[in-house]
Amino acid sequence: GRSDRPGQHQISHPPTHSPDKEGRSVIDFNTVFADHGWWLVSRASGIVALVLVTISVGIGLTMASKLARRPGWPKKLTAIHEQTALAGLLAIAVHGITLIGDQWLHPGVTGVLVPFTMDYRPLWTGMGTIAGMLAMLLGLSFYVRRSVGTKLWRKAHRATILVYFLAIGHTLGAGTDASTVWMKWWLIVTTPPIVMLFLYRVGSARFKRPATNRSIPAGVAR
Repeated sequence: GRSDRPGQHQISHPPTHSPDKEGRSVIDFNTVFADHGWWLVSRASGIVALVLVTISVGIGLTMASKLARRPGWPKKLTAIHEQTALAGLLAIAVHGITLIGDQWLHPGVTGVLVPFTMDYRPLWTGMGTIAGMLAMLLGLSFYVRRSVGTKLWRKAHRATILVYFLAIGHTLGAGTDASTVWMKWWLIVTTPPIVMLFLYRVGSARFKRPATNRSIPAGVAR
């Protein structure tokens, strides 16, 4: 939230009013949008990005854990996983670009692109910057996976879970809606399943590792 800083956005009580034909004071929405429009768009796109990343990561872990075995499900889930990932990247880009226009933060291009350089809660905003860059790198690497090698790409793709956890930290530490009831419920409902899927994925991968083949000494009869 922004309640601990002066000059915070007060959308419910905009600073500019103008009289109507009957002399009553009405909200000047043009001025309100000019003052808060960039922040509103950045705030909304940040929420959308969090939702899409959550869905994409959840589906990705489900597929990686081989939990969706019903006929036709893997193909459908793969399509949803890719679409939500791309949409999430777009939302992340909008979130960062529109934040540059915020008249209260004034982060500048450096504050948005370079982690921990923004004046406002540098630790938490820096986590968001790293999450966004990592999401872009991992998401767009899908299209060059054949060039880098599918096996290497799959190993690198496992770092997607870091994007999710960094995004959660960014939301809780710097998000305007972190203290709202609906955001708390969203995190309560979605975070535990993703953590459990991740732990299941790690555990199942370890149990499935083949035993190391031991060489048979020369001369031993078979």
